[in-house]
Amino acid sequence: MTGRSAMRLRYIMSRNSEDMKKKHSLIAVISGLFAAMLFLCPSAMRSQAAPSVSSSIDTTEIKIGEQLHFEIAVKADTTALVVFPEGQTFGPLEMVEATDIDTFRTKDRFDLIRKYALTQFDSGHYTLPRQKIIINNKEFYTDSLQIAVNDVVVDTTSQKMYDIKAIQEVSGSHSAWVKYLLWGVLGALVIAAVIYWFFIRKKPLSEKEKEALLPPFDRALLGLKKLEESRYLIQSQYKEYYSELTQIVREYLEEEIHISAMESTTEELVAKLEMLQQAGKLNLEKNTIDNFKAVLQKADLVKFARSRPDTQVAEEDRKIIENVVVRTKEAIPEPTKEELLQQEAYKAELERKRRKKRQLTLGIAAGCILLLIAGGITAYYGYHRVKDTVFGHPTRELLHGEWVNSEYGYPAIIVETPRALRRTKIDLPDAMKEVVSTNQTFTYGSLMGNFHISASVTTFRQGVEFNPEDAIQGAIATLEQQGAKNMLVKQEEITTPSGAKGVKIFGSMDIIVDTENEKTVKANYAILNFNEKGAFEQLTIVYHRDDRYASEIEQRIVNSIDFKNQ
Repeated sequence: MTGRSAMRLRYIMSRNSEDMKKKHSLIAVISGLFAAMLFLCPSAMRSQAAPSVSSSIDTTEIKIGEQLHFEIAVKADTTALVVFPEGQTFGPLEMVEATDIDTFRTKDRFDLIRKYALTQFDSGHYTLPRQKIIINNKEFYTDSLQIAVNDVVVDTTSQKMYDIKAIQEVSGSHSAWVKYLLWGVLGALVIAAVIYWFFIRKKPLSEKEKEALLPPFDRALLGLKKLEESRYLIQSQYKEYYSELTQIVREYLEEEIHISAMESTTEELVAKLEMLQQAGKLNLEKNTIDNFKAVLQKADLVKFARSRPDTQVAEEDRKIIENVVVRTKEAIPEPTKEELLQQEAYKAELERKRRKKRQLTLGIAAGCILLLIAGGITAYYGYHRVKDTVFGHPTRELLHGEWVNSEYGYPAIIVETPRALRRTKIDLPDAMKEVVSTNQTFTYGSLMGNFHISASVTTFRQGVEFNPEDAIQGAIATLEQQGAKNMLVKQEEITTPSGAKGVKIFGSMDIIVDTENEKTVKANYAILNFNEKGAFEQLTIVYHRDDRYASEIEQRIVNSIDFKNQ
């Protein structure tokens, strides 16, 4: 190598050495800046730490009905959104109580703790399933745990054992009837108070009513006294004055001596008085009759011919009429014993008529009030509801009575029904006995009745391949054997509110209730089929199609279906 080439090589190596030094210096600067950022912002790095979930339990062995305490602890960032388990997610164990979430802060992180009280009322070994906790939309799970539930030891040597008691009939609850009775009594009291206040109660008498109760003679004198104190003559109202004057005396004569004075003319009235005088039934002087006739004629002139007598003459005429009233009272002979008896009989008849009229008025008033109340209740609640409440309806009593929530069969099907279902023995065909291990059937009512419920739980022998479709077809065939025909069959999948999934077979059919006359009743049916806990559960409901309450009963029964964890 020449000297020139050697110099060139040394130059290139020196340049490369300088470039390497510059690169190392740049890397050092960047590393220093990154370290400074880590030093200045430690919380930002720590906030990215992953959350953690842990669980613990105070015991793994309890007695029936005792409680154990399950705790879930979450460590998460302060900004994390944490969702703990809610509801009955601990099956087969039952949650009794869930405490509020306890929160503890450690620097920039939260420790969240929630405790649950769990129990079980059947002995055995159970697995507490994993519980899901959601943190910032990400799912975390706790570990599953094994729990042993032991029987309560019973000392059979000191505790006497008893046989199982037979099924007892339970009388229906009367709570609904008590409510109706109270409302009925309240309504009757209100009606009685209205009738008493307006028709029976003795009201304070007005002045006119008090005057009407006076004897005819006293009433006539009182009327003449008021006429004297009136302002008719001061205001020159002679027509009104003489009209009232003649009316007072005519009413008196008609009531006291029993002649038709109000409809008679002056001549006719005077003639009747003269006839009574001549017959000896009225010892009245002729001068008194003549004065009375003169006053009546003068009153006719004032009322019809617009005559205007002097005020003094009008006052004198009032005195003449007062004298006629007094003389007539004195002239009436004492009644004989027969006449007194006739008067008593007449008064008794009048009282009887008044009493009958009063009773009729009270009856009409009470009927009108009841009719108004019944009309208002019918308009508010509807005709059918009121009719069914008053006269009764079999399925309405089922709907509004005391329902029974019970378990049937094993594995148990839990259902709420209007009446308790009774165990019914079913004779299985020989072919079925070869594949069926157990069959438990419970029923209420009959297919011919207003409402029919049937619940059955069937388990099969080991190695038997069960086809639910065959069981459904068998249930339909059973209905046909019991008298159903013209069946319309529909099918749909259902999920009960408790989460149980099954198949619902439903539709309409005709039920033969009279084989001789071939009388049928149109009905609806529903067959609910479930495969739960290794058994086939079937619930059948049949009711008349025109029943207003049956569909509501069916819906309530379906919504109550549940299965016991075993």
